[in-house]
Amino acid sequence: MKSLLVLLAAVSIVMFQGCSSKEVYKPENIKGEWRTTGHLSSPILHITQSAAVLENGTILLKSGEKKQKIPQGFTLLNVSGGWVITRNPLNDLELIPEDGIGEHVVLELKRTVAACSIQGDVIAILFANNEMALYSLSSKKMTFKETSNAPVAVDARIINPYFLKDLVVFPTLDGKVVIVNESTKKLLRSIIVGSEDYFNNITYLSMIENNLITSTGSSILSLSQKEAREKYDVRDIVSNLDGIWLTTKQGEVVALSTNLQYKGKKKFPFAHFVGLSVQSDRVYAIEQGGYMIALSKDLLSADVYDIDMSHESVFSGDDRFYFADRYIDIK
Repeated sequence: MKSLLVLLAAVSIVMFQGCSSKEVYKPENIKGEWRTTGHLSSPILHITQSAAVLENGTILLKSGEKKQKIPQGFTLLNVSGGWVITRNPLNDLELIPEDGIGEHVVLELKRTVAACSIQGDVIAILFANNEMALYSLSSKKMTFKETSNAPVAVDARIINPYFLKDLVVFPTLDGKVVIVNESTKKLLRSIIVGSEDYFNNITYLSMIENNLITSTGSSILSLSQKEAREKYDVRDIVSNLDGIWLTTKQGEVVALSTNLQYKGKKKFPFAHFVGLSVQSDRVYAIEQGGYMIALSKDLLSADVYDIDMSHESVFSGDDRFYFADRYIDIK
């Protein structure tokens, strides 16, 4: 025990020394201050892939604040299929009607749910041990189960299951995408995206027409008629019909086609990006030092603006960045 404490102390000292001498991003030119801002009803408490919760319990969607609140002590997992999906203090799954009308539905699981989505009568659940399951909303009975390797450590950006007609796409905690036919309750395919030992869970998933785009923190997969893979140290990633954009741990913004062909890159030395969004003809990246970087989609030009921000946790909305008790419009 004593040697372990000494080791931990040594690691702490090294980390402190590393942080104290850390280089920070310093833009050469600042075009001005980004002025379009507003305030939330309360500071952000918790962020998920699809929504966030404010300190007063209000739910924040990508489209803005809802009147709906979650009870104190509940953990928000997702807003899906007309339900606010939460984990209650008893570690059960508790579904709250999104419109606030009707009774709560409780699945007495007594297990930690990592991610969940709902379509119609089907509840797709990813448990914290990486087990995947389907439940019937009406009967509350399990209809499908698939086990997988339990993760040692995961990235906090856990992705919820995705419904595609009668298919359920499970983004797992060990770097795979598992596709299940909900009607037949059969596993159709398991695709490896990343193969790292730690923090290898799926952190992004999107469908662009018939093209599945997904990533871990270190690998990106594009799957349509063919599979394409590329290695990047991904911080954030967004995609649409025009392509894919991502920020890296090396302070880069990278543009790719939807089949992962390289299109361009712009580097910002020592930048630590905490938010990314694409709006019409511009790509917007937030740097944690308090800068908004607005780039052309081809990344050939970039303008840097000051923003009033000292917060690393950013929730990206449809056309806004939310942080602390404020937001920035980018439409």
